[in-house]
Amino acid sequence: MVARPLLEIIALTPEDAIAAEAGGADRLEVVTDMEADGLTPSRDLVATIRSATSLPLRCMLRPNAGFSASVAEIEHLCEAAEQLESAGADGFVFGFLDEAGAFDEVSTRQLATVVNRPWTFHRAIDHSVHSESLFAQLLDLPGLDTVLTAGSPQGLDQGVNVLAGRVPTDLILAGGGLKVRHIPVLFAAGIRQFHLGSAVRQSWASPVKAEAVGQWRDLLDALPARGN
Repeated sequence: MVARPLLEIIALTPEDAIAAEAGGADRLEVVTDMEADGLTPSRDLVATIRSATSLPLRCMLRPNAGFSASVAEIEHLCEAAEQLESAGADGFVFGFLDEAGAFDEVSTRQLATVVNRPWTFHRAIDHSVHSESLFAQLLDLPGLDTVLTAGSPQGLDQGVNVLAGRVPTDLILAGGGLKVRHIPVLFAAGIRQFHLGSAVRQSWASPVKAEAVGQWRDLLDALPARGN
């Protein structure tokens, strides 16, 4: 039996989680402070969201609005990962670049060896000066099972065709301004995982709408079982 396409929704609150689950989401990315594009949530927030939903929770591990992290920040994130795991995190989202925009493998691997759950390398890949070679470098990192990417720092409008050319496609979680018109191209390339944030709410100050999630669920479920 072929699994249905995965639909991941950003959740900032328990209300977001409840609405996402009601609409048919498969997984949540739990973050705080979307003005900084998503930072590490508190243990209390994760625990509250965990009590509100049965969906798997992937929690952001990101200390600042950029993609680099100091030695002290990585150490803090290692501690945070343990706390969030105890609060109910099923997985994590992280990834680091150095100040020049190259892959910070040391920091990324350090955190990867500490977390005890599967994890997603986030859109730092789209901001790397070596995004294509970085995608290949990620394949041997322990625990990594997903790469959240738009194929471009400007989002999927500019990166959809780049993304469609990457392999392996089963590693790709397509996100970053995802629109309905992108789905046929991505699906034809074999991409089966999709990530939504602002598309299912009026603004970051507004809650997730279950009806909007449901529309995306119906769209993805109506696509052929295989597109490649």
